[in-house]
Amino acid sequence: MFLVVGLGNPGGEYENTPHNLGFRVIDLLAERHAIRVNRKDSKALTGVGEIAGRPVMLAKPQTYMNLSGTSVEPLMAKHYLAADDLILVYDELDLAWGEMKIKPHGSAAGHHGPESVIASLGTADFVRVRLGINPGHKLRDGAEYLLSPISRSRREQAEELVGRGADAVASIIAEGVEKSMTKFNRRAPGSKTEEQ
Repeated sequence: MFLVVGLGNPGGEYENTPHNLGFRVIDLLAERHAIRVNRKDSKALTGVGEIAGRPVMLAKPQTYMNLSGTSVEPLMAKHYLAADDLILVYDELDLAWGEMKIKPHGSAAGHHGPESVIASLGTADFVRVRLGINPGHKLRDGAEYLLSPISRSRREQAEELVGRGADAVASIIAEGVEKSMTKFNRRAPGSKTEEQ
């Protein structure tokens, strides 16, 4: 079984913030594949179903972003899942707004959500789908930006990014990581840097 975990913060006030794009990808996958994500399990809301004919558990940790590992690790232990069964979806300030990158493993790059998951699991060898949210200008306060509602002018782009995130997860499950990286790891329009 694949475990697809979207990172975010619980509570209505965080719903439309850049930091909750991981949750929104889970919501969209749930909608597209008729999976109800409402069962409480290991400090997460979870739902079980199928994507591309493969069994899948969708999960939204309710621990707040920086403690995500304290939900993900017991969830995996309880359901006998290994790190290579995990797909972690989250926002990424290191990527340009609208850019998306699938990574098969690697460091957390200073992001406290995946950092917590890596620390709890004791490994960084799991797939990530990183959703770019860098606004393209210097931020006075990164935390304030992450936890403030997405501006009206960017809402449509955010929906599109969430849609591509959900497509990428379905592709990883159906076709594997390598094919999905080839298909989805392109630069955002207007972005100059290609990240390895």
